[in-house]
Amino acid sequence: QVQLVESGGGLVQPGGSLRLSCVASGFIFSIYAMSWYRQAPGKERELVARIYNPGGSKNYADSVKGRFTISRDNAKNTVYLQMNSLKPEDTAVYYCNAYGIQAAGPGTQVTVSS
Repeated sequence: QVQLVESGGGLVQPGGSLRLSCVASGFIFSIYAMSWYRQAPGKERELVARIYNPGGSKNYADSVKGRFTISRDNAKNTVYLQMNSLKPEDTAVYYCNAYGIQAAGPGTQVTVSS
């Protein structure tokens, strides 16, 4: 059974930082590309970042390039999203996903507000 559990969200002031984590189980984590998505109220889900096979390439949405960094630890079945210079428009529920696997975790809320 595929499980994805996101954590690390919270309330942060503009310009602040957060580090999200997603622990995966139920599949061979190391061979799957992993992604972070986000969805804000009233908006469509947006792909934020994706990291491919171990040591592989990374893709970012234009809106987060230079501020967010995706990484993974295959020994821990975990994918991370380091978010710096946060803006109010980054406010959303953030989800992780294994590319090609139809499964989603509960997400973690990120709120950027003064």
